[in-house]
This record gives sequence, C-alpha cells and structure tokens, in this order.
Amino acid sequence: MHANHSTTTTENDMSDQQQNQGPASGTSSDAVGEGTTKIETSRDITATYSPEDNKLRLYPLHRLDAETYARVKAAGFGWAPKQGLFVAPAWSPSREDLAIELAGEIEPEQMTLAERAQAKADRLEALAEKRNRQANAFHRAANELSRAFEGGQPILVGHHSERKARRTQERMHSAMENSVKAGKAANYWLYRVEGVEAHANMKNAPRVRANRIRTLLAELRDLQRKINHAHLCLGVWSKVTQDDAIRAAVGRSIETGSLSPFDLWSKLDKGEVTPQEARQQCINSAERTIRSDMRRRWIEHTLNRLSYEREMLGSVPRYEGELSAVILQAFAREHGAYKPAAKAIDGDAFVLESRVTLPLHLANDTSIELTGDEWRDLMQSVGYTVPAKKDGPPPILNLQAKQLQAHSRYHRGQIDTFPVVEMTKAEYSRVHSDQRGTRLSLCGEFRFKICPNPKHDGPRYQAGWCAVFLTDSKAHPLPASIAEAANPEAAA
Repeated sequence: MHANHSTTTTENDMSDQQQNQGPASGTSSDAVGEGTTKIETSRDITATYSPEDNKLRLYPLHRLDAETYARVKAAGFGWAPKQGLFVAPAWSPSREDLAIELAGEIEPEQMTLAERAQAKADRLEALAEKRNRQANAFHRAANELSRAFEGGQPILVGHHSERKARRTQERMHSAMENSVKAGKAANYWLYRVEGVEAHANMKNAPRVRANRIRTLLAELRDLQRKINHAHLCLGVWSKVTQDDAIRAAVGRSIETGSLSPFDLWSKLDKGEVTPQEARQQCINSAERTIRSDMRRRWIEHTLNRLSYEREMLGSVPRYEGELSAVILQAFAREHGAYKPAAKAIDGDAFVLESRVTLPLHLANDTSIELTGDEWRDLMQSVGYTVPAKKDGPPPILNLQAKQLQAHSRYHRGQIDTFPVVEMTKAEYSRVHSDQRGTRLSLCGEFRFKICPNPKHDGPRYQAGWCAVFLTDSKAHPLPASIAEAANPEAAA
C-alpha cells in the first residue's frame, strides 16, 4: 500500500523544477521541436527589456525551430520553463540585435522586478505547501502503522507473525523518514521564499541603487578610457613619420597604454611589415577604436541606465552653489574625460579643456566653454551631483602647557595623559616617521603632535608618549578647556 511513497523528497523537488526544461538540453519540448515551423515573422516572438535588472527577454508564441533555438542559446539566452520565456543575464549589443531581428522591436518589460519576485515567491510557496501536505500524509501513515505495536508486543522471532510484523515496522520507519524529509523540504522552500523577497527589496534599496550608479560610472570611464588612449596614440603617430623613429616607437608605451598592437614589434623586427606599414596599422587600430559602433552603443546604453537609476532615486537637484574649476574638473573626470583642466574666463563663464576629445555626451571637441548656468544645467542633465564638502580634521595646535589629554585608543572610557616636552622642529623631524603622529584632544576641538618621550631615563622601548611643543614655531593660545584645567581658581 505504501510502496509508492518510497520516492525521496529530493527526487520530487527535482521533478518539480526540471519540468519543461527541454530547451536547456536541446530536446523536444514546448520551446523547440523537430516538427516545428521555422519562425518567419516578428509576430511569433515578443522581445522586452527591463532596466531594473538589465535583462532582455524573448516570449515565443510557439516552439522555436532548431536553427533559431541554437542561435538564441548561442547568444546567451536561457530558457525559464515556469515563466515560458528566454532570458539573457545582461544586455549586450549582439543580444539586442538578435532580439530586434526576431521580434522586430524591443518593448519595455511589463512585469516589474517586485511582481516577478512575487510570482516566484508564489511558486515556491506552492512547493512548500505541497511538501507540507506530503509530510503530514507520511506522518499519519506512520501513526496508523505504529498502532500494531501500541500494546508493547515485541516481534516474536520464529512465530508465523514475525514476517508481517517486520514488514509493518519497515513501512512505519520508511513513512517517518519520508515525513522528516518532506518537512525539511517544506522549510527549505519557505526559506527560499524569504530569500527571493529579501533580494527584491535589496535591489530597490536606495543605498544599493546608489552603489549601482557608482559601478555604472566606473564602467563608463573604462569605456571612455580606451577612446582617450586611441586619441593620444593618433597624436603620437601624427608626429612620428620617419622610419627610425617608427622603429623606436613601436612596442613602446605611453601613460595610458601601448602605442601599437602587442605583436606588431615582432613583425616589424622580422621584416614582415615595413615601418610605414606598421605606422599605418597603428593609426587604423586607433581610428577603429574611436569610430567603433559597438563601443558607442555600450556608452549610450550605460548612459541610459544611469539616467534610469537616477530617476528612480528621485530628481537630480540643480547645483546652486558657487562654481569653481575644481568642481568642473571633478565632474568631467567622473564622466571619463582625460586629465581635464578648467579655468574661469570673462564673467561667470568657465572653459574646460583636455588633450583629447571630451566624451561625446559632454562635448564633441577638446574644449567646451559655457556660462555658470549652462554648466549647472549640463551637470543636472547628466545626473551629476556636486559632492558635499567634507569637514576637515580639527587644527593642529602648538601649545605650551604642562600636559594634554586624549581619549584612549585601546580602552573605552579611559583617558591618556601626555606630558608636554619642548623640542625644536629639527629635533622632532629626526624622530622616525612611524613614531610621529597626532592625537585628538579630550575636548575634540584640536589635535596635538606626539612622539616617544625623549627625556625618558631608561630603555628606549619603555619610553611613554609625550605631547610636543615646538619652541621655534608659533605658539597658539591655550584653548578655554586647557586654560580652565590649568588654572581652575581663575576660571571660578
């Protein structure tokens, strides 16, 4: 009666998840089959893109023919059987081209990340409920079988009832084991539900989105860095025209990378190419990098993703503070400009220059001149926020006092006292750099210099730390907290 329940929970769960996974193995399934008709029109497939997770998805209305299926798999699309679609782990130009070829156009994804997570959570909850029902059924079966042993009657060895009793005992143990396994599986799927929901919430958290923006900006700079290098190479090769100079330049590097392809020097050395041919190859390589349609699409896509992520964080505030050359240079560097230099000109205008062409979304030239308001509008349009100025550390004061105090670095609540020792700047500079430093005062309003006490009598390693007063430097007036501690009667 219970022999059919001997299948383990793991096998059942694998069956639940591997259902309709034929496309992943290339066998006949709902997505691909031998007798299918080759898809000729874009109406048979819908393509979508989701900026939330940067994924392309293909929704086929019918099973794909073998040739189309092979192209989709080769492009990196994987089959999601529960959702009935193909999904790519990330956007790329080649995947976008294939999606447009198959579907005619790419539409916005209608299901949000939260909705997709909820659908997956519902599927996992259904699995958990199914395993919970199985656990309960196995437990009831084990209880029913255990009634044969309720009276404490042992198995009588050699008796005609021994065979039946042992078979009943085995079935009871098997039912209990399956009940435990099913219960563990139910808990596992419930744990997965919590993970799916937590992952969706994490993806939409403002802090995570801000980190994603920083990552996208780093990717943008990497893409622009190769273009900057190509411009610098063109500048070098425009000046290097003589054969001897070309031989000396091939294989050399500038600050941004190599001037030539890695194998060109060997070809030139063996006489497989002439110096002029080598120079032309270097020029052609740099021009291909600058005019690369693939790199342009990557940059445009990265800019679009940056725009979306910033929109989700909220509107970018327009900078209304005072502009400076430092602010504009930091802005240009963050967007991939090579060593930008800004300076103020007539009125409130600023000019920004670089040795190479500035990024196209900033200016298609080596320089750009805008008024203050135009610079603010440009920064807002590309989503740049001027970082808030960080508070600097408290000043270092040169104080002539008997002692100074600071909170202990190693024992919470303890106060360290430093006797003040007079030294010249020359004497202090002779102290090893590892033994010089500063400490924050007890009041937190200033810092003071410290070093091992040079007036300690005894072994050097036993010398404690002292505060330093430089006799040949300007002495600062004692702060109120130090003056009150030194002369409490005057303060009263």
